[in-house]
Amino acid sequence: MKTRLSFIDELGHLLNRYSMENTSNTPDFMLAQYLRGCLALLDTTIQQRETWYGRDGRPTYSTLEEGQTV
Repeated sequence: MKTRLSFIDELGHLLNRYSMENTSNTPDFMLAQYLRGCLALLDTTIQQRETWYGRDGRPTYSTLEEGQTV
């Protein structure tokens, strides 16, 4: 039975596969966490923008897994 990886784990493996961590010498799992945080902050920024322009800025459901933080 194949174990399902989390988004962060899969992103870390993808970064590693393409050696994207080499330039910064940062572990791939840290880069994956950073990028996930960037996506979460983008969501917040978009919600704030929508509210600023008088549109519905209510948040949508996050894809963060239980126990993960940004």
